[in-house]
Amino acid sequence: MSADLTELIGRHVRDIPDFPRPGVLFKDITPLLDAPEAFQAVVDAIAAHHEHSGVDRVVGLEARGFLLAAPVALRLGAGMVPVRKEGKLPAKTLSESYDLEYGTATVEVHADAITAGDRVLVVDDVLATGGTARAAMELVRRAGGTVVGLSVLMELVFLQGRQKLSDVELHALSAV
Repeated sequence: MSADLTELIGRHVRDIPDFPRPGVLFKDITPLLDAPEAFQAVVDAIAAHHEHSGVDRVVGLEARGFLLAAPVALRLGAGMVPVRKEGKLPAKTLSESYDLEYGTATVEVHADAITAGDRVLVVDDVLATGGTARAAMELVRRAGGTVVGLSVLMELVFLQGRQKLSDVELHALSAV
């Protein structure tokens, strides 16, 4: 993590208290998306970190991960694959459920989006508890792909999501 990039992200990500429910401090990346130079710096930093990884596909996690994954995929010359909440994809899917603090959730990927041998980078905006990222990585592996890394804009260190992801290179541009 570079100090300049961490400072840039800090200036362009705003905290929204009690959203989506009381006690949650939401990290809103819309100011970052509205600042072309900051957005470009983030995309460039993620892509540069993985430019020698031979990435074939970039998986973006619903929904804000899509916004980062798509330009990273373009920069890397790779395809972009959305991992969505259950029931949102129109073709045959693979699904993976994971635990939340208050229940379970399921994410899906099109069954034909990742092929055997694909080298896959997983991208999201914020790493919190790690459940969604872990589920996405399992989907990639079940489809026959190899996860070459996980990149996030921001890691919420106090939630210890990194502990669920010890089997992958985790690249966080900022940590709070």
